[in-house]
Amino acid sequence: MNLENLNRRSFLKKTNTVVLGTALAASSLNLYANSAPKKIKIGLVGCGGRGTGAASQALRADPNVVITAVADIFQDQVDLCLDSLRQISNDQVKVDSKNIFLGFLGFQKLMNTDVDVVLLCSPPNFRPDHLEEAVKKGKHIFCEKPVAVDIPNLKRVFESVKIAKEKNLCLVSGFCFRYATPNREIFQRIKQGDIGDIQSVSTFRFGGELSHKERQSGWSDLEYQLRNWFYFQRYSGDLIVEQAIHSVDMMSWALGDIVPKTIIATGGRQSRELDKFGNVYDHMSIEFDYGNGLKAFHSCRQQNGTDSRNSVDVIGKNGRANLNIPSNFEIYGDKAWKFTGRNNNMYQTQHDELFAAIRDKKAINDGPHLANSTLLAIWSRTAAYTGKAITYDQIMQSTEVLGPTSLEYDWKMQADNRGIPQPGKTPFV
Repeated sequence: MNLENLNRRSFLKKTNTVVLGTALAASSLNLYANSAPKKIKIGLVGCGGRGTGAASQALRADPNVVITAVADIFQDQVDLCLDSLRQISNDQVKVDSKNIFLGFLGFQKLMNTDVDVVLLCSPPNFRPDHLEEAVKKGKHIFCEKPVAVDIPNLKRVFESVKIAKEKNLCLVSGFCFRYATPNREIFQRIKQGDIGDIQSVSTFRFGGELSHKERQSGWSDLEYQLRNWFYFQRYSGDLIVEQAIHSVDMMSWALGDIVPKTIIATGGRQSRELDKFGNVYDHMSIEFDYGNGLKAFHSCRQQNGTDSRNSVDVIGKNGRANLNIPSNFEIYGDKAWKFTGRNNNMYQTQHDELFAAIRDKKAINDGPHLANSTLLAIWSRTAAYTGKAITYDQIMQSTEVLGPTSLEYDWKMQADNRGIPQPGKTPFV
């Protein structure tokens, strides 16, 4: 698919439909051979904290789910993950030693097994390769966000999303806030016009530093980086791509997942120690210009000792909507409303709906907004790094690749040695 030839505002409308699976992927036909529930075999790619969490939610989503294969680059992460999962449900963890795949190409070996569903929870830079392989092999997919860290690899993702739809594969994304009950209710009211035409959106994601693993004896620079991947551009894409993208995704959700015309941003590094926390920023501020006076704004930071905030404010012609996550969801104006229901576990709901869709022969495809919001985050980072106002056409012509593909990785390769970006000096590529 040639993304440059797509209309910016029509692509998502063409691809964001939930498809009823009249013809299932070949790898999943065995699930429906008769009316009795079949075992759904799961493969986990990426056995860190998020991967372990996703696998535990998959186990709870369906009593006939069985984890049969795992892949990771570190044996200790595999061991911790499997120990944790067996404590949840030992009967649902059936991973033989021959189905533990270590190394950068372990994902390919896992995809060649008879798993029906794959959970893609590796660092973001690996996900274009992993998603492409999963779609090629006809697997249903849970894919964490973001799905790429640079534009050339994101274009591969758009193609994978298209093929997943053609194959009627489920593709559920890690944008968990779209699965939260209060968010779904308030965004539905926004979409049906309860605050009138939207005039602006602002989002905040303020918090402290992420966890850090001290260097151990025997670790190479590459291993140290991969164990602390969210502090390095090559693996995470920086904080706007790796974490604050949730807020960008909610902003885009409110606006119907249209694409802005121009993004301008600023950012920097005020609090992070230079020799400890890689080469990413610790704060950013971004303006999204959609044309005709419609603008959206996002601010994020990861700085210890600061106040936390996770909020979305949508200003409409006839009112405003406020999400102060997780405590308040309210509309002010002519159609005032406040969420008073019971909140859900959005992480669990993702997997509940994924496995229910597989059982019901339906295909959920979150791929369009997964890829679209990843585009907005990469675009924002590029604007912040360069200090330039960047248009849609410009960002889609970017040739910058932050690191090698999975096929090019080995333990002797050079670690990420990019410097900390300097706006006005860092070029647009």
